[in-house]
Amino acid sequence: MSELSIYSEQGGEPVFSTDDPARIQQELSLRGIAFDRCVSRAKLAHDADQSTILSAYAVEIQQIQALGDYPTVDAIRMQPDHPDRDALRQKFLSEHTHAEDEVRLFVEGRGLFCLHIKSEVLQVTCETNDWISVPAGTRHWFDMGEKPCFCAVRFFNNPNGWVANFTGDPIAERHPML
Repeated sequence: MSELSIYSEQGGEPVFSTDDPARIQQELSLRGIAFDRCVSRAKLAHDADQSTILSAYAVEIQQIQALGDYPTVDAIRMQPDHPDRDALRQKFLSEHTHAEDEVRLFVEGRGLFCLHIKSEVLQVTCETNDWISVPAGTRHWFDMGEKPCFCAVRFFNNPNGWVANFTGDPIAERHPML
């Protein structure tokens, strides 16, 4: 189930929490973050490769590409047995920004986007059929959990794909993980 929890940047208990998709969308929109739920029709085989994933979601990809300048699209799939899961998790757990929007369509599983906006940290548990667009320059981190199990279609306007600018702020250490 998709969920939003809002914390102070110091950590502690959430000041707000909801699993209502309309309320999640509303709260994120107030802070400049786009969020929506899509109806997915594709089912992927456990061993589906990137081209199969992108082909299965071609209609959804075209719809999202029409919303912005996202000529580069790929898919990331993480399973508990991925050999680089620990290193990738640590890399994504460090607060960073991007020079472009970070746009994701979750097609399987779940992941936790943590957005550091002003004096708040918004933690969004994205699950299958969630679409999120984090504006360029937004400080954030992502947790895929100790035993990751998700697949997301990623949209870029940079042909190099995922390029992060790490802030060096240890804020992620003060907040819950997936």
